[in-house]
Amino acid sequence: MLIKAVHYLLCFACIYVLSHAEPIISQPQSFASFKINNDTTQNEGSCVYTVTISTSCSSISATRDHISLAFGDAYGIQVYAPRLDDPWSSTFERCSADSFRVKGPCTHQICYVYLYRTGRDGWKPDTVKIFGYYSKPVTFYFRAFLPGGIWYGFNYCSSASSFSSSSSSSSSSSSASK
Repeated sequence: MLIKAVHYLLCFACIYVLSHAEPIISQPQSFASFKINNDTTQNEGSCVYTVTISTSCSSISATRDHISLAFGDAYGIQVYAPRLDDPWSSTFERCSADSFRVKGPCTHQICYVYLYRTGRDGWKPDTVKIFGYYSKPVTFYFRAFLPGGIWYGFNYCSSASSFSSSSSSSSSSSSASK
């Protein structure tokens, strides 16, 4: 009888612990206070990144919305692409992947990415993959419709060394080419 009671107690404890566990894959978050850092340095444009964005199969068939991208490292180095969309091509169609070459300052390991959408169509990115020379490739899993008019994404930078909008950092308002 005692063994049975201990067994039930252990099962209850496991269920309790698992029900309060943090998810391993987090959801993208809106970040109203995120600012594009307009400071530039001599490194501006010295690195080229390949950014591959896949659009979810549950997105609308195509979007005409304006899509901007910002990513960076824990030291405040930021790369900004003000407009990735091209209304005259088939950019960001449902179930597709689009790759862009983005020029910007050289970063350390990329730990955050944000997307910004303006327009009426709506859009649901699936993943954003970023490849850089000094950074291991990183994939961010959005899998959610982007809200309009706000930066939306992920920040996995550690709080001890994370950037702040008041820190001295570099960014690049770069052109993206498909």
